[in-house]
Amino acid sequence: MSNNEQYQGNLQYAVDIVLCIDATGSMYPVLDNVKSSALQFHDRLNDVMAKKGKAISQLRLKVIAFRDFGDNPSNAIEQTGFLQLPSQSGDFEDFVRGIDAGGGGDYPESGLEALALAINSPWETGLDRRRHVIVMFTDAPAHPLGTHASVPSYPAAVPSSLDDLFEQWGYARSQTAVMEQSAKRLVLFAPDQAPWSDPIAEEWDLTLHFASKAGQGLEEFEMDEIIETIANSL
Repeated sequence: MSNNEQYQGNLQYAVDIVLCIDATGSMYPVLDNVKSSALQFHDRLNDVMAKKGKAISQLRLKVIAFRDFGDNPSNAIEQTGFLQLPSQSGDFEDFVRGIDAGGGGDYPESGLEALALAINSPWETGLDRRRHVIVMFTDAPAHPLGTHASVPSYPAAVPSSLDDLFEQWGYARSQTAVMEQSAKRLVLFAPDQAPWSDPIAEEWDLTLHFASKAGQGLEEFEMDEIIETIANSL
């Protein structure tokens, strides 16, 4: 019996996940962990959902690798579109395996630009139930939005301030949100520093923050927590 027959008559679940991955030099010791966890994401999420008697009808993953517009604008952002898994898992794996740690310059990175691009992704709007998840992996604070806005390759869609980005993330009864309130989740593996801990983790709703320390990356249990968070929220 196929999965589709097994779960026939159940709700149709659509899950969109954007992985924002810091690919600067300081991430070198942990980037392999992040990459291997990302590559196992699909199978592990399917396993957990199956144990709960649920099937994901559509799973799409998008990856945004970021460095620093102040250091090297040409490779500050590398990203995929939404890739349907498992049918496009080859493209997903090729991109993830190709992410190399390098550059970054000063300590803060362009993580907020990556988050802004993630928030403004073309999220799924159909099927019965949706979950839109952004996962941020970084070991550094972030430059304020707009710091490098004069760089020619700087993305035009990025808002000019963190307040404006919060308006796009939205909140209950928000008129300016681009995220769907009932679908969205933000998971941060980021230092206990601004802007991640404060204001984002403190003030943004539906946000989980796992404090990371520089050079100490994604542990297995942390990826399990993300998988459980997604599965439990469907």
